[in-house]
Amino acid sequence: MFYIFTIGLIANIIITIDLIAIMKKNMTNKFRSGCPISSTLDVVGDKWSLLIIRDMLIKHKKTFKEISNSDERIAPSILSARLKLLESIHLIFKTKTVENKKENIYLLTDKGVELAPIILEFTLWGDKWMREFNQIDHIDGLKADKSVIIKTIQDNYKNIVTEYK
Repeated sequence: MFYIFTIGLIANIIITIDLIAIMKKNMTNKFRSGCPISSTLDVVGDKWSLLIIRDMLIKHKKTFKEISNSDERIAPSILSARLKLLESIHLIFKTKTVENKKENIYLLTDKGVELAPIILEFTLWGDKWMREFNQIDHIDGLKADKSVIIKTIQDNYKNIVTEYK
């Protein structure tokens, strides 16, 4: 009986070590090339990752439920996978609120906040060129100086994050 337990335990340890090695291998092989554009697209190039970052940065969404209730209606399984990816690349981090230790909240890191110029440029381009194809929402303040918009977005978000540190 003791031998069976020991063999099972050793087998579990070996399987765990193999899984860790596979995970580490996958983390190092998730990029298609060394090109900075390609590497960035490997992380935020799918439609969901940038929308999650937009919702966090612009709309100040923090919980799984808030993010999943976006107009685009991301499936929970996809949202969960994207949050894990963004966390593994250190664009976001997960924490708990003081009021509710059971609920996770997701916050952008400084690295994630620095995606504000990309989010703004996508917004400006879509506002200018997608109107003939889709009813684009009107967003106040898009005619202001880009650097002012970016600084305002980043400062507002950083003020939110300081509440949770």
